[in-house]
Amino acid sequence: MSELFECEDPDTWRKVEGKYWQVVEAKSKSKKASAGKLQKLDKWYQEDLPATVSSRCDKHVTLSEMVKLMEWKLTKGKFRPRLQQLVSSNSESAVAECSRKAFCLLPDVAAAISELSSLKGVGPATASAVLAAGAPEQAAFMSDEAVASVPGLLPVQYTAKHYALYLNKMVEMSQTLNKVDPRPDWTPQRLERCLWALTVAKQQEIPFLGDVGCVAEKRSDAEDRKTSKKLKTR
Repeated sequence: MSELFECEDPDTWRKVEGKYWQVVEAKSKSKKASAGKLQKLDKWYQEDLPATVSSRCDKHVTLSEMVKLMEWKLTKGKFRPRLQQLVSSNSESAVAECSRKAFCLLPDVAAAISELSSLKGVGPATASAVLAAGAPEQAAFMSDEAVASVPGLLPVQYTAKHYALYLNKMVEMSQTLNKVDPRPDWTPQRLERCLWALTVAKQQEIPFLGDVGCVAEKRSDAEDRKTSKKLKTR
């Protein structure tokens, strides 16, 4: 699913972004045991948490927010109950102090990731979710779907080094889009949502891939090549 990441047309990215909540709804409905839960948690993570963190004079997250963020992450991705238990075992003061220090370390994202990873149950992916909520222009959540959509990053590795490779490419792409977009407001975190939406839309067989510009063109070209190859081998 690298066709979107290789597209430098802001309108195409914006069309995909416009389908984001439709995809979240479909993904939520597919989780029969917790239908509707993902929608609520994602609204909280994408809208409420960033507003709360940014409103604080010293950016940080609380223990309850970290626990809820982990619940969001595990509901949206792979469910690992042990991580929820580990994160919950951190003290209120440790989470606040550690996250506060991490935001102060920015723009050194590697150092901020390392600082957050000192908390129990927190690795690069969870740390990236914290930073993306408070500094979306500097960090992007390390979702499996987004990482897998960036050429050259498979297989996905949950390491600080792999996150750095992913983030560098996301920053570069956001800068590329901002150079040609009359509304230069692209951030690495916005790109993550787009890549996640397009990947999950394909998994859920949501039929909107045909109207998103150069993505549709690349898919059409790929299908033409497959057809041509089949004809040659007959």
